[in-house]
Amino acid sequence: MNVLLFGSTGMVGQGVLRECLADPGVERVTAVVRSPSGRTHPKLREVVHRDLADAGSLERDLAGHDACFFCLGVSSAGMSEADYRRVTFDLTLGVARILARVAPGSTFVYVSGAGTDSTAKGSSMWARVKGETENALLALPLRAVMFRPAAIQPGPGITSRTRGYRLFYAVMRPVLPVLKALFPRWVTTTERVGRAMLAVARSPGSPRILESADIDALGADPSGPASLG
Repeated sequence: MNVLLFGSTGMVGQGVLRECLADPGVERVTAVVRSPSGRTHPKLREVVHRDLADAGSLERDLAGHDACFFCLGVSSAGMSEADYRRVTFDLTLGVARILARVAPGSTFVYVSGAGTDSTAKGSSMWARVKGETENALLALPLRAVMFRPAAIQPGPGITSRTRGYRLFYAVMRPVLPVLKALFPRWVTTTERVGRAMLAVARSPGSPRILESADIDALGADPSGPASLG
């Protein structure tokens, strides 16, 4: 399997990249980055592309992949709806539409979030925009799957690039394992998110929307959709 990865330097993307590189069934990972990460691996190829608003020039690089794991995203804190929509909706759909054209048989896994508003009409700005993004992806001639994680426990050595998230995880790191034990439906790990994405890419019968508990269960036993039963 050849995997295309966006957001490989973010917290979720780092975990997904780690699982892809460790998986013997993954032959190649193409990570689209804004600047070189400095990471090297026999399976890894980085494509430097500084402006995803101009995704059209990536067409040749997007072809030939079996799955695209789209882990790119920003916090809505302090952003206007127009700016948040530009990053969340426009950039995501720009990539997905090209992929639908050059690799229509591929799987597109989009990291959304718990509480996403599928009606795209609610009062929460981020949930409304995420819902609109999900709906547009699901309407494409592409096998799109939505991941809606809640709290994610980062694996060893994995950190967020967002300062607020780094502070949050620095405070919560000792608590997250306890929360996972108490509220397993709402806490997963970067390792399980990565494994669940690979399982979904290999299982055409998987659901189109996976909530936090579904992701965690599939990542714990990545044998296919039966893990969600």
